Amino acid sequence: MLVKTFGSAVHGVSATTITVEVDVGQGVNFFMVGLPDSAVKESHQRIETALKHQGLKIPGKRIVVNMAPADIRKEGSAYDLTIAIGILAASGQISAEKVGEYVIMGELSLDGSLQPIKGALPIAIKAREEGFRGFILPENNSREAAVVNNLDVYGVENIREVIDFFNGVNQLEKTEVNTREEFFSKLNDYEFDFSDVKGQENIKRAFEVAAAGGHNLLMIGPPGSGKTMLAKRLPGILPPPTLKEALETTKIHSVAGRLGKNASLLSVRPFRAPHHTISDVALVGGGSFPQPGEISLAHNGVLFLDELPEFKRTVLEVLRQPLEDRVMTVSRAKFSVQYPASFMLVASMNPCPCGYYNHPEKDCVCPPGMVQKYLNRISGPLLDRIDIHVEVTPVPFKELSELKPAEKSALIRDRVIQAREVQAERYKACDGIYCNAQINTKLLREFCQIDNAGGLLLKTAMEKLDLSARAYDRILKVSRTIADLDGKPAILPEHLAEAIHYRSLDRETWGGG
Repeated sequence: MLVKTFGSAVHGVSATTITVEVDVGQGVNFFMVGLPDSAVKESHQRIETALKHQGLKIPGKRIVVNMAPADIRKEGSAYDLTIAIGILAASGQISAEKVGEYVIMGELSLDGSLQPIKGALPIAIKAREEGFRGFILPENNSREAAVVNNLDVYGVENIREVIDFFNGVNQLEKTEVNTREEFFSKLNDYEFDFSDVKGQENIKRAFEVAAAGGHNLLMIGPPGSGKTMLAKRLPGILPPPTLKEALETTKIHSVAGRLGKNASLLSVRPFRAPHHTISDVALVGGGSFPQPGEISLAHNGVLFLDELPEFKRTVLEVLRQPLEDRVMTVSRAKFSVQYPASFMLVASMNPCPCGYYNHPEKDCVCPPGMVQKYLNRISGPLLDRIDIHVEVTPVPFKELSELKPAEKSALIRDRVIQAREVQAERYKACDGIYCNAQINTKLLREFCQIDNAGGLLLKTAMEKLDLSARAYDRILKVSRTIADLDGKPAILPEHLAEAIHYRSLDRETWGGG
């Protein structure tokens, strides 16, 4: 008897439906075809033992399992339940009447219980698109899949529940999640707040400007000056994600298996802080079994690179293309996958190897030229993509000991949202552009015009501070954001002056270069 059950393969952040055809006939062998990997082939032993513990067995006949389309490689252990139900239906041990109406996925333990799978959300989206009645999967993934409406999602803990369901003995309990309620309930659920940071008002202002315009930011300062503490609070002042952005982010984390037990929708912006020993593949994604990298896990959020010069040169250079295109394409001989990668880059570094160059109290012990050599570990093209450079200095004891409360993140966030709304209106006719950091040269000339006084100020600054040519466009973009925060339609000289201040660490002026 021939029976078809349905599973799904995840490719990038999308799913492809896999038809598992099981035929039980005369003979005594077991064949699995359709380009399965080792984990899929090993399912035979897991299924056999799991069924034995449920009082059932794989029939002693010739069993052929075909996984179509046969030219797509099937990877992982999530097809265990799909194949097991196909074998039971084809051998007449359960009713085959309804098995084709559901997508069935899950990894079997030897006692018949189910382990969580990766990519439940994109699989559920694909199941709804293709008109399946429902999705049967492990209980731990059920809330994640139930975010998709108009699809019956059933979370199960043991294969016995699925067997009884198809035999009509018991009904499965449908998992339901109110997507909008879930989304709005956790929209402001941020652990860190800027009110915890004493002093550093100029750096907080730089963060506000960066958040308002979507600008990448680099902090340079000695150890213990608060760089990491400030960076962790950036997601709390970014505009809240839209429901579409939350779904995009959740899909990526679902594919990577990073959602956690009984998680549903990620409604806060992600903050990723990889260690400087990370490899380039771990950062951008890929590998023999393609997985999203850290830059994709930071999609719609913040990627924080602490101790930037300590990262390997090859790791930093792979950031160039995704910073511009906001998408990461991983191409190999046998496959090509695309992962979203629209993130804000926030980086920090010490000013020199000893960490105390320009420190107000401690002396730098680095030899001459070492400061510039240390900065040169970061290539010009990468620095070119970072709009704001700020110097962070240690907070004096007087400010640390003050009991006066600092401004809360919620107040800063309100100003950032207002500035983003101005930009959304300005760029509504420009496809794919939502903030000032994303504008190209043509739009820069159109929307970042300055008067004669501003032009003279910028010319003087370029000459006196010996700013590089790359700083010119960055200053205009940042000054446009400052004007938006100020509620002004035109860029004024004071906006330019503040933007110039944020380029004071440009290559030619920092470290006596």
